[in-house]
Amino acid sequence: MIVYLSTLLLTLLVTIVLIPVTIKAAEVIEKYDMPGKRKVHAVPVPRTGGIAMAVAVFSSMLLWAQESSMLSAYVIGAGIIVVFGLVDDFVDLSYRYKFAGQFLAALAVVLLGDVQIRNLGALSPGVGPLTPWIGIPLTIIVIVGVTNAINLADGLDGLAGGICILSFCCTGYIAYLGGDTVIALLSVALVGSVFGFLKYNTHPASVFMGDTGSQFLGFSLVVATIALTQRGTGLSAVLPVIIFGFPVLDTAVVMLERIGAGKSPFRADKNHFHHKLIRLGLSHAEAVFIIYLLQALLVVSAFVFRYYSDWALLIGYGIFVDVVIIGFFAAEITRWKMKRFTFVDKHIKGKLTKIKKKGVWIVFSFQVVEYGIPTLLFATTFIPVSIPRYFSYIAGALLFFTIVCMFCRKNWFKWVLMADIYITVPLIVFFSTDPVRGLVMQPMMWGYNLTFVVLTFFVIMTLRLTRRRSGFKVTPMDFLIVFIAVIAPFISGIYGEHRRLTYVAAKSVMLYFSYEVLIGELRGQYRRLTIFTACSLAVIIIRGFL
Repeated sequence: MIVYLSTLLLTLLVTIVLIPVTIKAAEVIEKYDMPGKRKVHAVPVPRTGGIAMAVAVFSSMLLWAQESSMLSAYVIGAGIIVVFGLVDDFVDLSYRYKFAGQFLAALAVVLLGDVQIRNLGALSPGVGPLTPWIGIPLTIIVIVGVTNAINLADGLDGLAGGICILSFCCTGYIAYLGGDTVIALLSVALVGSVFGFLKYNTHPASVFMGDTGSQFLGFSLVVATIALTQRGTGLSAVLPVIIFGFPVLDTAVVMLERIGAGKSPFRADKNHFHHKLIRLGLSHAEAVFIIYLLQALLVVSAFVFRYYSDWALLIGYGIFVDVVIIGFFAAEITRWKMKRFTFVDKHIKGKLTKIKKKGVWIVFSFQVVEYGIPTLLFATTFIPVSIPRYFSYIAGALLFFTIVCMFCRKNWFKWVLMADIYITVPLIVFFSTDPVRGLVMQPMMWGYNLTFVVLTFFVIMTLRLTRRRSGFKVTPMDFLIVFIAVIAPFISGIYGEHRRLTYVAAKSVMLYFSYEVLIGELRGQYRRLTIFTACSLAVIIIRGFL
């Protein structure tokens, strides 16, 4: 499992490091996504985030992935997508050229990687496997269609990225359970790259993924799901429809509305579901959050019912489609608008405002977080029975750069500290969740696990009570973090043999989230936190050589 953690860390860190470089490059060549009538942003924003994501995923595949014709074909196809996407981001290609690039990419994975739809399940009863004359054109159409669906879903900050993270988590975990290492590694790499990108893309975004990123994610998602479900694994053949069903539904409805209005189906407008949610009175973040909830519902359903009959999945998806379409249609006909509840504003928010003004609770809550979170990480370094030597070498390198930063480059404090956290946390949590051995007794482990819950409460309280305007802010991305942390233990309850993986995910996500909050609230005063972190690294170094 260490290879999955390494892949996640690599793509996450490479993306985080490269995005500021791509932003600077966009500023030098003066290439921005400019505001307009169809846009929701009010200032020019670089759209170079997709470059960083693609480089991160390609580099991880070259380092970790096994020999696979499917993977080689994917890299070729995704490379074609990235090249055409880059050109489109800089010179605005015609949709004909976009389709040409997507067609070539799809052709590459179909012919070179043998990624092909051979079975339609309940959609073709009694027909049996599809002939290549039908399967190949159908696969190309599906790949091009889903690639464009994700591209068109990229209309609000964090929207397309969040949809794809949920989809890749589902696809990757199903592949992991089925022993498909290639698809699982690819999905993990994509999750890491998108998480790194969302660090800069939550509202208000400092960078967009551009057509490069959105088409790259859409292409990757559809290729991974087709490859996963068309290999005779017992998975439903219509499972991909559920996994990427929301963006496909959005695209289909928008195009039908354009055709019904006598317009070209490829003419851009503001009639996507996220635009409609905003017109109903929801804020930017609320619209993204609602779509996250809908996508989360779909991917959880896809996972739970992945071995059910094709008709059961199709009926369930049909009900979902009817509810969404009828809901939007009824809202438009009745001109319904989102109402703000005065009870919440006056009583709940009002009381929180009074508590904020007093400042007593925020001081207490913040101090618990400031000392509790680093102490928890420090305590975690003592739990593993042993620490591998290579982890000590990694910790040694991180400690060296941390000490240099403390004395020579204080303006690098934040970035070095973030590197320490992002690399150390998942590895030490992984080694501390050994299901067989441990340095602490079971009652002490219960107390240790309870500490995670208690500190999470104080982290949330700190967020709600803070009066700092430029500190850490709650965004729809936090829903993704909470979703993974909550769903992981739920799944582990069903699949006990994979409990270690889910515990690692839940605890790592909690620590990542807590450190993000803590660093945002410290407002540049990182010295004490850095010393705590350096002590944790020192323990890892010492224990690795014992």
